Amino acid sequence: MRVVIQRVSEAVVRVDGEVVGEIGQGLMVLLGIETADTEEDVDWLLNKTLNLRIFNDDKGVMNTSLLDVNGGLLVVSQFTLMAATKKGNRPSYIRAAKHAQAIPLYERFCTKAQQFLGQAVQKGVFGADMKVALINDGPVTIQIDSKNRE
Repeated sequence: MRVVIQRVSEAVVRVDGEVVGEIGQGLMVLLGIETADTEEDVDWLLNKTLNLRIFNDDKGVMNTSLLDVNGGLLVVSQFTLMAATKKGNRPSYIRAAKHAQAIPLYERFCTKAQQFLGQAVQKGVFGADMKVALINDGPVTIQIDSKNRE
């Protein structure tokens, strides 16, 4: 499972021109799920995401987490994060989980995040053609892969 986390001052996702998810200050998370992923990957990655100390404290130092700042969370499914690009110029998505496996893991990530945050998690629409707009704050962008726990 992979995430690309962006600290944002605002973010919005639209489907067919309609806003389906929107936050102010917080994290915009692109979530990619592969066939080898399990609930353990969800739990580990969610813990890392919510506790990353990437928000400024009162001294201007990145020392507080999303939980500390009570920020918003927007989670967008993105199977292209699982792209294999080793051969040729056309990415392969063979490792990306199919809907039957990916949707429950995506929903678990969002549901558990909501429980920890104590507020609604904003989401995209799984499998839809989404238009995402954001203002990256910093910019701060971090990638995490549950199969490469550095």
